[in-house]
Amino acid sequence: MTGAAADAPLLVVDGANVVGSVPDGWWRDRRGAAERLRDALAPLAATGLAADSGAPPWACGQPLDIVLVVEGAARGVDPVPGVRVESAPGSGDDTITEVAAHSRITHPDRPCLVITADRELRTRVTEVGAAVIGPRAVRPR
Repeated sequence: MTGAAADAPLLVVDGANVVGSVPDGWWRDRRGAAERLRDALAPLAATGLAADSGAPPWACGQPLDIVLVVEGAARGVDPVPGVRVESAPGSGDDTITEVAAHSRITHPDRPCLVITADRELRTRVTEVGAAVIGPRAVRPR
């Protein structure tokens, strides 16, 4: 495992949604945009989210187990220390929901936080017991 210990809170990031939340030309190089997001997430594996990010207190100021879910042209992005990367074989939303649900089944006491602004996905992951917060929580300020 390249992320934090399995008992650390799980942070699942909707790569396409977070990358797409800022009109910075990501559409010209989707894979490069996903790699930049992955690299920005890596320090959070050790520090957790900022206290003023709006995230639940259990996701702030402590190590996190981070999974970045990528899809489409961003598939195949390599993991880095602190960030596992899951390439969705189909729908990224399906993979994100599966990762959150699997975590809740295998580690029922471990909190799970999904980063997305997608309304339908928010509903799906809260139904499996995950908390949700928008992309601003992980975007550089």
